[in-house]
Amino acid sequence: MKLTLYIAVACLNCVGILAFGGSLDYPETETVNQIDNFHGTEVADPYRWLEEDVRESARVKAWVDQQNAVTFEYLAKLSTREAFKKKLEELWNFERYSLPEKVGGRYFYRRNDGLQNQSVLYVLEELDGEPRVLLDPNTLSEEGTVSLARYEISDDGKLMAYALAESGSDWNTWYVMDVETGEKLSDEIHFTKFTSAVWTKDNKGFFYARFPEPEDDFQDLNKNQKVYYHRVGTKQAEDTLVYERPDEPEWGFNNALSDDGRYLVMTVWKGTAEKYRVYYKDLEDERSAPVALVDHFEHEFSFLGNDGNEFYFATDKDAPMRKVIAIDITNPAPEHWREIIPEAESKLEGISLVNSLFVANYLEDVKSRVRIYDTQGTYIRDVELTGIGSAGGFGGERHDTETFYAFQSFNVPPTIYRYNLITGEQEIFRQPKVKFSPETLEVQQVFYSSKDGTKIPMFIVSKKGIQLNGENPTILYGYGGFNISLTPRFSVSWLAWVEMGGVVAIANLRGGGEYGEEWHQAGTKLNKQNVFDDFIYAAKWLIANDYTKPARLGIIGRSNGGLLIGAVLNQAPELFGAAIPEVGVMDMLRFHRFTAGRYWVDDYGSAENPEEFQALYAYSPYHTIKEIAYPPTLVTTADTDDRVVPGHSFKYIARLQEAHQGEAPVLIRIETSAGHGGGTPITKIIEQIADNWAFFAEHLGLESL
Repeated sequence: MKLTLYIAVACLNCVGILAFGGSLDYPETETVNQIDNFHGTEVADPYRWLEEDVRESARVKAWVDQQNAVTFEYLAKLSTREAFKKKLEELWNFERYSLPEKVGGRYFYRRNDGLQNQSVLYVLEELDGEPRVLLDPNTLSEEGTVSLARYEISDDGKLMAYALAESGSDWNTWYVMDVETGEKLSDEIHFTKFTSAVWTKDNKGFFYARFPEPEDDFQDLNKNQKVYYHRVGTKQAEDTLVYERPDEPEWGFNNALSDDGRYLVMTVWKGTAEKYRVYYKDLEDERSAPVALVDHFEHEFSFLGNDGNEFYFATDKDAPMRKVIAIDITNPAPEHWREIIPEAESKLEGISLVNSLFVANYLEDVKSRVRIYDTQGTYIRDVELTGIGSAGGFGGERHDTETFYAFQSFNVPPTIYRYNLITGEQEIFRQPKVKFSPETLEVQQVFYSSKDGTKIPMFIVSKKGIQLNGENPTILYGYGGFNISLTPRFSVSWLAWVEMGGVVAIANLRGGGEYGEEWHQAGTKLNKQNVFDDFIYAAKWLIANDYTKPARLGIIGRSNGGLLIGAVLNQAPELFGAAIPEVGVMDMLRFHRFTAGRYWVDDYGSAENPEEFQALYAYSPYHTIKEIAYPPTLVTTADTDDRVVPGHSFKYIARLQEAHQGEAPVLIRIETSAGHGGGTPITKIIEQIADNWAFFAEHLGLESL
């Protein structure tokens, strides 16, 4: 159904559904004569105006209102929506805890009693004592849209620096609180994102990184981050500039303090690739300049801690699966580096240094195995996990004899364990009680061949005893990017779909981190098509093995995963019964021009490079839409997403509605006062998932409701 499109700001009352289940009357969208020339190729961008800031542009705001009017009227009439909402509320209503952090003899953790919009931060004087509320973000806004983005406790446990985010924004404002009294002090730090607060050992202040004040905090590129020191009780304008590189505006800084407190260690990054420079500053000498320890962006060097002049790093130099090395800063030449824990056959997914022990978390075919070594690299023991799943945590200080970790799987809610690093003994600290029966679920891991023969892992979650008759309504999920591993994790949203009779499949695509840096690189830049092939062949495997059929197979992904869904929907629409691309990167020729988009060039490449342009243009979801009948599609985004700006999804759906030749709905759901996902209130999350699953149920034939 191809429409003639133009803007109709005054047409709000005429927007609506002609007949439920039939044709939809989509808002009419203005087109512009925008042609860009990329290396001799002319590319039309008829919906460029939809990139305008929705908060500032009256015509974009009117278009958003019109699209939402159509979408929400449609979603409200879906027969399973209320059933899914009720099921989600029932499943989500359980106590959830974050891992405790012990600082200055006190324990800090977050707790959600079930359906609170935001988790509450508590402090314990003793582990078995009575918890005290330290900060409740639910009291900071009526709709629960202010979230506690992060917090850092001073070494003596007396002060807390904490960052608040509004409406899901990446921008944070930092404050300081007296832990004993709960009093909010006068300190206020603005214009920060992607930074922590690193307290000095004297507890008088902290280091942080900030950007210049932006002209448009929603759309502007993030450049020229600088490192500052803030002394408690002073104004931000008085903060001391520690390090800046005006000659390198794309550099960003992650800060850490050495275990002995003597050195500020600055890990320098300029994109999403884990290729870092490392600088350190001797804090005992106020006049000392930062010293370059690693002065190139070629490999990962993640600082773990130190013993005097010897700094410990996790690195992928000469080790795609990662290893641990020591560098003596008084003798830093690479030939003098000391290998502590050599590269293993499995990927070293995470590592920490606690009680002078390395706790190394490996991925063995996407499942956790945790090993403990001393600082000389001598193996001590494995941490005994209770099953096949994901373990995470193991934080703490060099003097701590205990640590905490969480273990979870698709049918195991996150259970927190307290682990004794001296004896290896462990006990359950918190175990959630969720209203479901794990014994009724089945979790499988299968391996299938992609287009080029590469073996790809995939998890399948279902009720036990499902019939392999090709009739199961199935959701296939993927991500495939930025070295991110999709490990077995408990998900209330997945559980709700399975409890209602559906099947969930999670494919571990190339571009992720499941098998190290080579696996990651096999899904980046000129190799990005591998990711789409891996996903398409996952769908083909599910169909060939009679789990489902195209009419009953739905696909979903978020962010980079939204790009994935948009790309495969154009490449193989016949394989899918419905699609939900969420907050996706849809215009691969212009993503690097907005907010954090420039960082993603490491994974995607850039249209400014002729060879990379050809690869990007070949799969860019916005540019490869065809004039065909598409499967039912529900695009989702948020009006104040300042990571993947909503213009990506706005332009994509406008073009999809214009090109679509069928009767199936192609809609966009635009959340208000929300961002990319972080800090979203539980009420909004439940509403959106209920809409998603009801949309899938309607079009995939989920009948067990």
